[in-house]
Amino acid sequence: MKILTVVGARPQFVKAAIVSHELRENHQEVLIHTGQHFDYNMSERFFEELDIPHPDYNLGISGGTHAEMTGKMLIALEEKMIKEKPDWVLIYGDTNSTLAGALAAAKLHIPICHVEAGARTHSMTNPEEINRLCADHISTLLLASTYSSMDELKREGLIERSHFVGDPMYDAFLQYSQKMPIDTVELTGLNGEILKVPKEYIYLTIHREENTKDDNTLLEILRGVNRLGLKTVYPVHPRIRERVNRLIQNNHFDNVIFTHPFGYLESLAVVKNAQKVVTDSGGLQREAFFAEKKCVTVLDFVTWPETMQNDRNTLSKPEADEIVKNLEKEQTIDGDYEPFGDGHSAKRIVEALEGKV
Repeated sequence: MKILTVVGARPQFVKAAIVSHELRENHQEVLIHTGQHFDYNMSERFFEELDIPHPDYNLGISGGTHAEMTGKMLIALEEKMIKEKPDWVLIYGDTNSTLAGALAAAKLHIPICHVEAGARTHSMTNPEEINRLCADHISTLLLASTYSSMDELKREGLIERSHFVGDPMYDAFLQYSQKMPIDTVELTGLNGEILKVPKEYIYLTIHREENTKDDNTLLEILRGVNRLGLKTVYPVHPRIRERVNRLIQNNHFDNVIFTHPFGYLESLAVVKNAQKVVTDSGGLQREAFFAEKKCVTVLDFVTWPETMQNDRNTLSKPEADEIVKNLEKEQTIDGDYEPFGDGHSAKRIVEALEGKV
């Protein structure tokens, strides 16, 4: 078979690193990078570190409104799909790249396989929720990472084309988490200075529109982690670097270390050795869960309810007092609880495309 895979953002590169190697053992893959994440540390570096096959096409599309980005991707992806004539289009997750890939393939009557189908926040103010819903309802094959996602697909009348395969992010964590020891990780500050990872620290990632659309929301989050007794390591997303630089000039965050984004292996090392995690990233919520680290998610909706068991992950408003209070909650680890599969999802994804499940 010829499979055309669409990726564009950090979590999709991680999943492709796992699935593409399995897929290419017996099939042809055409890999398209939309360009949605363009910064070296959030794009090209992932391909290098994870030995992902070099994209056959890089569309170089980033920035602009959701409509502008998705529209440009739709036009460019349609052109490549017409040229390549794939048997399947493979999409991951919930980004604008996911939606554009699904729409282009559906209008060309090409079968679509959506990995990470069924994840729901039930918040229509969340842009990714709209992408998930649209992609699932026009996809041919829906592959869920968790059984709660299967339940969501059943409620929406999609269960007949759905299968549980597990989470390729968990496959990747098991395969790559030993690759980079924490004592080899160097942090690059926003001014280019090289910094050491503290012995004890909180790992913070905040990038979603809900938390970064104005100064006050992000400022409140930073004030919260700055009050903790530990240093906080915060790799700043390129999209909000200007805002962060402005806040740093006008406020004192003595306990926050602001850095450039990490590569994937660096990020795994940092999360594995952190005391606790504060994030608004769906991917880092799961990685903190895999690493058995207490996580506070600064959002008002749940994407991965499996991580919430026994206070391992708790939701928080973007308020300093609430973030601190939630970080103080103790988690309980159940070693037999494996809601994201057994680490062999890539094999099941390929078998699903082959019609073997």
